[in-house]
Amino acid sequence: MKISHHKYLAILGLLFCIEFLVLAISPHDRGDWALENLLALSFVTVLSLSYKKFPLSRISYSLIFVFMCLHEIGAHYTYAKVPYDQFFTTKLGFSLNDFFGWERNHFDRLVHFLFGLLLAYPIRELYCRIADSKGFWAYFFPLELTMAASMMFELFEWGAAEIFGGELGVAYLGTQGDVWDAHKDMALASLGAFVAMSITLLINLKIQKNFREEWANSLSVKNKKPLGEDEIIRLIKNKDNQSA
Repeated sequence: MKISHHKYLAILGLLFCIEFLVLAISPHDRGDWALENLLALSFVTVLSLSYKKFPLSRISYSLIFVFMCLHEIGAHYTYAKVPYDQFFTTKLGFSLNDFFGWERNHFDRLVHFLFGLLLAYPIRELYCRIADSKGFWAYFFPLELTMAASMMFELFEWGAAEIFGGELGVAYLGTQGDVWDAHKDMALASLGAFVAMSITLLINLKIQKNFREEWANSLSVKNKKPLGEDEIIRLIKNKDNQSA
């Protein structure tokens, strides 16, 4: 790569800061904007502080960057009021909602799908580099954690809506009258993560020489002895033997 890893991240950071500052000007709902950015800025802070000891790949940072940029658009307008249909009508001469027969604003649905599609790979990088996940588990665990993260975010939204209530709570939830909104959001995030891991698997299947061997080994039994109470007994015996 002609651009160093540090410079590449600096460019992405600068672009995100510019977008953040521009969209921080006169958001549709300042309270909702602040709530939407609470987790976002915490996440960006963690990424910044962890860079020296645990830098991610350019691919991971790029995927995170795209997701965060879309999130800032949602935070500026509130997710339920992002004027994407107005943009299509004005710039391209047709209504996207009319074309698909949509009766609600679907920007939030798109971002939830992209949450899984764009963030599952960075999560996989964490698993592979920290937990040393291989084979089947290097695809299953990132999918599982992405699904769990989506669920936790829905719980966070629910908690915030309960605490703040009123119009702010409604704006932050963005259910638009759909009682199954949270379930659909989690399903879309899960689908996005599944697509991301499927693409990653197919790429690795093509270019990784020992893919099948690693996959088979990851599903083989490493310890044939049962755990639970049997392991507790073994640990106690080992401790007693070392003390004797």
